[in-house]
Formats: sequence, C-alpha cells, structure tokens
Amino acid sequence: MAATSRALSALRLVPRLPPPVTAPSRSNSNRASITHLHRQLYGRLYPVLLVKTDGSTVHLRYKEPKRILMLPLDSNTLPEAQRKARLRRQFPSKPKAKIEETFEGIDMETYKRFWKK
Repeated sequence: MAATSRALSALRLVPRLPPPVTAPSRSNSNRASITHLHRQLYGRLYPVLLVKTDGSTVHLRYKEPKRILMLPLDSNTLPEAQRKARLRRQFPSKPKAKIEETFEGIDMETYKRFWKK
C-alpha cells in the first residue's frame, strides 16, 4: 500500500498540461464560406410567387430564393397580330443609316470671322 501511495503522490507532483487547443472541425459546405454558400442546390425551400401565362398567380416553395417566377408564353397560341407585335418588340429592326451632312448649303461668309488669319 505504501508503494501505491508513493506512486500517487508522484503523479500529483507532475505538472498537468492543458489539453491542446483545437478548433472543432465540421466537414460540411459552410466551413469555407466567405461570400456565399458554395452549393449547387440549396438545403431548404423558399416561398415564391409563380405567375402563369394567363396572369393567375400561385404561391409555392422553390429551391432558390427568388421572389417571382414567370412561366414563358407560348407564342403559337396567340393571335397573328399579337405574335407579330411580340416578335417586333423582341427583335427590333436595324437602325436607319444617317444622312451625311454636306457643306454645299452652308454660307461660308457667315463663319469667316472664326478662321485664323
């Protein structure tokens, strides 16, 4: 018994070192995010307003944080006049060429005072 008490007293004399400082490490997608989460898909669903082609709206949950989603309009179902008007707005015509100015119609005597002698 004396030997065990000596061994215990010797252990008490040894200074205890604090445990090494380590930061908790979690291996997930947030560990190196500085600007934004580097994910292809978001982990939750966000409330979004869906606007259908007829103008009606539906509230639903979507994978990306957006406010409004609009479904594309099928141009085949539109009347001919509306379809052509949409195409004209979508693809505007080329700008017209400007007419070059000529100096034939200008009286040079009126601007003579601005010239250097």
